[in-house]
Amino acid sequence: MLEIGMALPDELGLDENGNMVHSSDFAGKPMIIYFYPKDNTSGCTAEACSIRDDYSRLTSMGYVVVGISKDSAASHVRFAQKYELPFLLLSDESTRVNQAFGVWQQKKMAGREYMGTVRTTFVADASHRITHVIKKVNTKQAGTQLIELLDK
Repeated sequence: MLEIGMALPDELGLDENGNMVHSSDFAGKPMIIYFYPKDNTSGCTAEACSIRDDYSRLTSMGYVVVGISKDSAASHVRFAQKYELPFLLLSDESTRVNQAFGVWQQKKMAGREYMGTVRTTFVADASHRITHVIKKVNTKQAGTQLIELLDK
């Protein structure tokens, strides 16, 4: 997994038009990049809506917010519309971006082992060096969790 002090990978995923979005597209801007397992699931919806509710505060602090999952771009469009999400959601169906960030890992549920996205949030400064990694995301309070971390 990427750690504090490391640089963000450049490739972040595909937008709703199938274009690759790069961290370099946001040169000079600090970034919040959060990885989540699946659109329209309870935890992921709570997390997205919490970030949405605190979005203006995060952007007033200068941050660009990007959510990434392996769902399709079409799924992201529906998810963003349904919950009025104002930030970019990127598709990583190949899991290449998940792997580059180190969040594509073996998981266990109901006695079954499988590969999946480990919910993780990365915060990077304006030079795109990672300043914080949140491994224990509070899905219902994700926005507040970020603001409390960044307000220090």
